[in-house]
Formats: sequence, C-alpha cells, structure tokens
Amino acid sequence: MGELAADPQSTHHVGRLIHVMATTVAVLTALSGLTLPPAAASESRPASLQAESIAIQAHDLTITLNPDHHGLRATDRVTLEVRSSVLHTIPFTLNKALRVTHVFEKSREGMRPLAFTTDPAHPSAENNELEEGTRARTQQVLVRLSDKAVSKEALVLEFSYEGTLDDPPRESRQLRFVTPSETEGHIGGEGVYLSGETHWYPDVEGSLPTFAVRVALPEGWSAVTHGRAVARLVQAGHMVEDWEVTARTEALSLVANRFVQAHREWKAPDGRTVDVATYLFPEEAQLAEEYLDATVRYLDAYSRLLGPYPFPKFAVVENFFASGLGMPSFTLLGSGVVKRHYIQPYALGHEIVHSWIGNWVLNRREQGNWVEGLTTYLANYYYDELTGKPDQARDQRRLMLLSYAVHVRPEEDYPVAAFRQKTDQKDNAIGYQKTAMIFHQLRRELGDAVFWPAIRRLVAGYGGSYAGWEDIERVFAAASGKELRWFFAQWVERPGAPLVTIAAARADRPLDADPNSGRRLAVRMVQSGEPYRLRLRLVADLAGGRTHESWVEVSAAEQTLSVFMPGAPIRLRLDPDFDTFRRLPRERLPPMLNLYVTDRSRTLVLPAAEPALETAPYRELGRQAASREPAMAQITDREPVPAEGSLLILGGPTLNEGAAVMRQACGERVRLERDRFTLDGTVYEGQGLALLLSCRRPGHPGSVATLFYGLSPQAAAKVARLLFFYGWQSYVVFRDGTVVTRGDFSSARDELEVSVETVKGDG
Repeated sequence: MGELAADPQSTHHVGRLIHVMATTVAVLTALSGLTLPPAAASESRPASLQAESIAIQAHDLTITLNPDHHGLRATDRVTLEVRSSVLHTIPFTLNKALRVTHVFEKSREGMRPLAFTTDPAHPSAENNELEEGTRARTQQVLVRLSDKAVSKEALVLEFSYEGTLDDPPRESRQLRFVTPSETEGHIGGEGVYLSGETHWYPDVEGSLPTFAVRVALPEGWSAVTHGRAVARLVQAGHMVEDWEVTARTEALSLVANRFVQAHREWKAPDGRTVDVATYLFPEEAQLAEEYLDATVRYLDAYSRLLGPYPFPKFAVVENFFASGLGMPSFTLLGSGVVKRHYIQPYALGHEIVHSWIGNWVLNRREQGNWVEGLTTYLANYYYDELTGKPDQARDQRRLMLLSYAVHVRPEEDYPVAAFRQKTDQKDNAIGYQKTAMIFHQLRRELGDAVFWPAIRRLVAGYGGSYAGWEDIERVFAAASGKELRWFFAQWVERPGAPLVTIAAARADRPLDADPNSGRRLAVRMVQSGEPYRLRLRLVADLAGGRTHESWVEVSAAEQTLSVFMPGAPIRLRLDPDFDTFRRLPRERLPPMLNLYVTDRSRTLVLPAAEPALETAPYRELGRQAASREPAMAQITDREPVPAEGSLLILGGPTLNEGAAVMRQACGERVRLERDRFTLDGTVYEGQGLALLLSCRRPGHPGSVATLFYGLSPQAAAKVARLLFFYGWQSYVVFRDGTVVTRGDFSSARDELEVSVETVKGDG
C-alpha cells in the first residue's frame, strides 16, 4: 500500500492513528525481541461483585501481533458504566496466558496508576457461574479504584498487557460431523485466530460494548474483525489497520493472514451501501467473484425477508484450519470448504442468516439456544421454498425427521430448551433439526401473514440485545393475538416427539354403491405415551384416481375422527409431506449407513487379502474409522461375522469374503461382481465406479449390513475420505468420486399409510 486510505466519514480515526503512531512504532520495534516477565502473583481474594454492578460500554484497543513468536502486546482503554450505588473494585476476565503490566484510571489530572491483583481461580460467586472451559483458560484481574465509584458514573480505565497465545488447532475427532478444529486462540505463522473463547481483552461478564481497534501486523498481512476498516497504513515494514465496530457485541473476534482481498458495493433494499468482500488465500483468490455473487444473492433475499441488514460489511474470510463460523459481519471458512465452493443455502446462506439471527439478535443462553434452529429453518430449509423448489423442501423436512430418528434415542432425549451448543449428532438433531421444525409448525399454526411480520418484529425489537424462548413466545403471541403457552410448553419445554399411528380406517358404503358418492370416514388415531396436541394433514386416495386432502386435529392418546370424503377412499396417508415433527420408529427407516453408525453394536469387516494396492483404500478408511470411533469392533473377513448388530464391510466380493452377507441381506434386487454391480435391474460398470450399499440384516430390523467398494482402488480412494457424509440413503453410486445416483429401499409397512376398509352404511 504505502499510503493512508481513510473513510471520509471516519476522519476521527485518522487523527487517532497519527496521535498514537509513535507508540505503535515503538511497540513494533520492540516486537522482534519480545520477552515476557513472569505473571503477577495472586493476592488475597476480595468480596464478590454482582454482574449487574458494572458493564463495559466501549473498548479502544491497540494490539500488536507477532506471528513468528506467537506474541501479543496490547493497550485497551475501556469505558465503563457504573450500575451499583457504590463500587470499590472491579473484576475483569482475561486469558491466563496474558500478563497485565499496568492499569490506569483517567482523571482530571490525567492517567493515574491503579493497584490490581490477578487470580486464576475466579474466587467470586458470579465468576463461578462461568462455563468450566472459560474458568480453565482465564484469570480474574481485580482492579482497585482510587476512589469509590457511584451509580451512573462513567469510568475510563486503561490496561497494558502482553503474552503468547499458542494453541495450534487440533482436528476434531468426530468421524461424521463437521465441527471446527479445536483451539482456544492461536497466533502463528500460519494465521491468527482470536475469538470470544480466547478472552484476549479484559472483559466484564454480560457487557455488550462497541470497539475501536487498531491492529499492527507484519507487512503483507491484513486483519478482519467486526464492523469496517476505516484506515490502513504501511509503515516501517508493518501494516497498521484501524477498525470501527459500532454494533454492540458480546465477544469480538479477530483473524489475520496473508489475504488477497476483493470488494464489491451492494445496494441494500433500504438504500444503504454495504461492503461485500472476500479475504482469500492466494491459491483460492480466483473464487472471489463466485463468493461475492452468492453473498449478494443471499443478502438480497434475506434482507427482504428479515429486515435491513444490520452491519456495514459482509466478508467471506478463509481460515487456516477447519471451520464454518458466523461472526458479526463476516464468516470464517476453512480452506477445505472454500475450495469446495461453499455457496449453498445450508452453507454460506446459513452463515449470512446469522447476521440477523445470533449476531444481531443475541441468544439468551440461560433459556437455551433458539438461534441455530431458526437459522437452520430460514437457510437450510426455507430457501428451497423461497426459490420455488417444493420437492427439495419436502426432502429437507424428511431429513430433519430422519436425523432425529437416527441420532436421538428416547432414553437420551432432552428438551429443546436445554440445548446450548452442538457437540455431537444428537445435539444437532435436537438443537438444529427439531428446533427448525418447531418454527415450521409455528408458521403453519399462525399462517404466513402472521409469522413473517413477527419474525421481522423480533429482529427489529431485539437487535443489539438478547432474546430467549420467552421473548419469542411473547412476540408471536402478540403478533397473532393467540395464547401460545401450550405450543411452547409442548415443543420447547418437553423432551421427545409424538409417535402417531392409524390404528384403523373404515368408510361407510352408501346403498346406491355409486363410487362417486360421498363417504363418511372413521379414522382411529393412536399416540404412544403422553399425547400431543397436533394438527395433521390427511390425504385420501379415492376411487377413479382422485385425491382428497383434509386437516385433522388430535390431542388424545386414542381418538376416532369422522371425516367426510367426496368419493370412495382406498388408501389414507397421514402427514405424507413431513410437515409435523414426529418420531419415525428406527425399525421402519430405510436401511442406511447412519443406522450402522448409531447402532449400539457395530463391527467393521476389513479384507485380509492382498495385494496391498487393492486393499489400501479400505485399510486406510478402517484406520480412520477405528481411531475416531473406539467403540467399533474390528475383524477381518476370515473371521465369522457377529450374529447381531450392524456391519460395515470394506471391499468388494472378490476382495472381502464378508460381502457374501449382502446377498442374504439385500436379496435379488442387488448383484455384486468384481467389475460391475446391479441395482434393481440397472447395471453399473466401469473402472471409475464405487458403491455404498445398505440393507437390513434379516431377523434384526434395527440393524444393517453396509458395503463399500470400488470397481478399482482409485475409484474407492476418491470416495473413502468422505464416505460418512453419504449416510442417508440405502445406496449411493459414485463415478470418479461424484454421486451419479442415490436412492432408498422401501422400509417395513408404515402405519401412517393404510388401506381403508369399506363397510355397508345407510346411504
């Protein structure tokens, strides 16, 4: 760069930059020889302080980062609002790896030093309410004021601190679940990642401050944080950037790397101009236009649906470790997903929806986490409806029910209100999928004319502050004029899901026997366990090829409903489009890899045969699976397979003798050979083909036998690494690593789809 670039509307930042440049250069000069003195000793523990006593209103942060030495030096001038009547001491939270060197208080006479102590044990009562992980990585910095502070008084304190943050990201051990690599914060040559979990600046629990941030980095590096960059200057071989964060936030994240930037102006529907940007590594810089186009597309759609976009920019930022994180005004995506064109609604669209839901309207954690469920509904699901893809929308609803059925056993279930964050697939099924379906049912209960204005009212009314399930209930009750306590008590506060069946269906037969005349249909519905209040879609197939749709309401454990049909009903289907969240019995699900993954008894069957070239992809896949799923038993095909439980067989019929199990499990509809395979009469052949196949184990309806093999080692290797992401179908056929067809084998008789018995009536 070499010259200062400033936003004309933010010239105060330019002056601020010039005034402190001498300090910044001095810090940069000292950085190359950064040494850290020992941490201050802990002193006696003070009396506890209520969280409501004080809150930080603003941070003015100047930080210098030394990636080669993992170093950070910082000055943070914090403005605080006193909320209690008298205040003598203030506890701050800070990462244990950072040492506070000075604390000053601004007074009429200037900056005067204050006494402070540090204690890693968090002695005060309210700090004991912090999450265990937060307590483990943070210390308490207790600052003694020179004079007592009184209510409504504004205090300005300045911290100087330094240290090293060197926690290299560790790959998640989850085999079939996309989670970020694990790190508490890292400064290194491969990149910088400082998040709220890093606790890299002094904080007071419960504060929602604004920020002014100056960050100094090596030349060639650039930073990204919330808000917008208002000044950039290259000086003395270093990059110095100024950022302005005017939207209040509960935690500031900052990342830095050797980015190639691309920018575009987006004209929002409300007339504002928003900076849409990409910060990509040089190897992926050619993808910038694709990501910019997708970002604008989602911003257009969701700003019309949810209200004005709340931030001055949205940036797609590439990360040096695996991640898919949504921050206020940017998303942080690992290189792996950036390369895979991560622009789908469930991917980039999901992170953009978080701009409104989660990063603008904040989650009230003590009431659970509604944010991920609503974001999933709006992005992963509703975008298909919005863009006129009803079949794909139906598939999404079905997948949400399947996810819950596969990953949540009844004895392990918990209420949506208890969900905080996902650590495994069970959390994902409850906190994301079930919660998304709750919002879908709320929309169907109230109608679009009420639901969407209520969503916009939620965003407008709670933007920049916290909202919980109680607030959501209040907003929707006010918008609809209905009492909704029953709905939230049933779906949010209660664990489980309804299990509904049609026990019997009988239609009267008029004396005239005219097939086109009306029928009175009696449907006996049964709910297992404590009944739910449900509104269900009932579809009847009538004589002559017609269909008739009606809505029925059930609320009892056993209930007989009377429904008029305009013809002779032949077959009934209840909730055929999966509009109601309910439990699908595991034994009635189509066979799939995910049934193997979630079985209590699992066995991996590996080929014992040589040559190594042919078995290599399967052995490597077996090593990965066994290392991440230690409860998985492992045998070779020379050993007898267990009589019970699910099997995963790696290698084709000429390589793995265990493949013979598939002939018994799949029957005549499947034929497996060395150089081809046949599914329901369709023959697939060619060296680039691979097959993932699941069938029920005879006599064990809750277990499956799953086979994976390629018609060449190369075909198998191209799929093996991502095999567990294809767990929802009975069969998936790949050609050169790309899916060419997939489908399900029919499951056992579904008790939501029954034939109608016709009896003689009076006409």
